Amino acid sequence: MNSTVPVRLGDRSYEVSVGAGVRSSLAAVVARLGARRAVVVSARPPRWVPDPGVETLLLPARDGEHGKTLATVEALCGEFVRFGLTRNDVVVSCGGGTTTDVVGLAAALYHRGVDVIHLPTTLLAQVDASVGGKTAVNLPEGKNLVGAFWQPRAVLCDTDYLSTLPPREMASGFGEIARCHFIGAGDLRGLSLPEQIAASVALKAAIVEVDERDAGRRHLLNYGHTLGHALEVATGFALRHGEAIAIGTVFAGRLAFVLGRIDRARADEHLAVVRHYGLPTALPAEVDPGGLVGQMRRDKKAVDGLGFVLDGPGGAELVTDVPVDAVRRVLDEMPRLPMATLVGAASDAVLT
Repeated sequence: MNSTVPVRLGDRSYEVSVGAGVRSSLAAVVARLGARRAVVVSARPPRWVPDPGVETLLLPARDGEHGKTLATVEALCGEFVRFGLTRNDVVVSCGGGTTTDVVGLAAALYHRGVDVIHLPTTLLAQVDASVGGKTAVNLPEGKNLVGAFWQPRAVLCDTDYLSTLPPREMASGFGEIARCHFIGAGDLRGLSLPEQIAASVALKAAIVEVDERDAGRRHLLNYGHTLGHALEVATGFALRHGEAIAIGTVFAGRLAFVLGRIDRARADEHLAVVRHYGLPTALPAEVDPGGLVGQMRRDKKAVDGLGFVLDGPGGAELVTDVPVDAVRRVLDEMPRLPMATLVGAASDAVLT
């Protein structure tokens, strides 16, 4: 059964449609916006892209963090100019998280803002990147360091897209669903996949509605991300985003325990939830913990020393100025597995 989740942001409000076949409503959404032209940027075959119902330029894209750069954004904007796209037209993304982020940023910058519609085709993009208006690209120095807030006009999470994903790509999406367990969604493990997607989107929408620009409560959405982003960079993105966030979630539980914020049972719950989704729970053996600490200092939340979103007596919250020795202790105590083992048999990874 299909569902609709509203994101209430005043005149920037929009709806997220979740379910089988929802991409077929694209033409109706474009017509409602009054656009006469559309640029569709797709990382998927043309047959995956529904007809926007107006004159359309279809541009190929490639998902993957290595294409998440300012150069890609510049190239897209150049194509917009050559097509004659105006600020009254629309841009459509069709792909995973990288495509969603890059296209969203290009739409935010072109003519200082043109409407964008997202058709996320991976589980990761459906539960995270496509909702909330955060757009960003990477620099060699770190992940998501250049970006803008630009809300979409609609998001169409068609679950039919997910039937073509390889198992590892699906698992990556579950990394974001797993972290929702600890930031207010409750236990999603017994729900169907469309229900898990809708619940994750509803949680994100509720948080974005009260903190659109990441000034406070929206920090909760970064649960597990501080270490996760550092792991992505340290492994040259050999770890998928959701895999890295899963490891970061286990780390967050252990760090909260070491800091006396939660008890052992709650820390163990982090491990159990991540394991349930078949995700890695150990650090890559090839990664230097000291290098991870240095990378985490570059995190956007690191205003006063190291900052992490951590569980606690009143729930998750941003904790700043976390002692480096506590972080190093937890990193040193986490089990380590070779990368090949970690990503090849993630569900078999065992913490002791």
